[in-house]
Amino acid sequence: MLFNSYTFIAFFIVILILHNLPFPWKVKKVNLLLASYIFYAAWNPPFILLLWLSTVVDFFVGRALYHQENVYKKRLLLVISLIGNLGMLCFFKYGGFLLENFVTLVNAVGIDFHPAKPSIILPAGISFYTFTTLCYTIDMYKKKSEPVKS
Repeated sequence: MLFNSYTFIAFFIVILILHNLPFPWKVKKVNLLLASYIFYAAWNPPFILLLWLSTVVDFFVGRALYHQENVYKKRLLLVISLIGNLGMLCFFKYGGFLLENFVTLVNAVGIDFHPAKPSIILPAGISFYTFTTLCYTIDMYKKKSEPVKS
């Protein structure tokens, strides 16, 4: 969905109308969250799973980090979030590059290895939402702010 398309204009008007109806703030937040997910999924629906995974993992890890007093468990939770989020980012941004270098290295030692080239599509905004959720998780680790309730 492009910003300059009729589809986006219709979508935006519907969301704006729903947001300005006299609903409680909690309903308005859910409306905006669902609208964001729908807008993101309009580009490539399977990639919404990455966004959901990142959101859910960091929501629960953030809450657990904030309430955890054991330093080792806090570090483990932080590492889980870092590996999950940065792992997704590295796969999509650098997967092809890493495979190329691995193939070059393996061929240099005399092993004939020629895998099919992957066609990895970079999800829109993956760096932005990865680092945004990591900032939230790190803030929970350092107790710079309180965890969100929903």
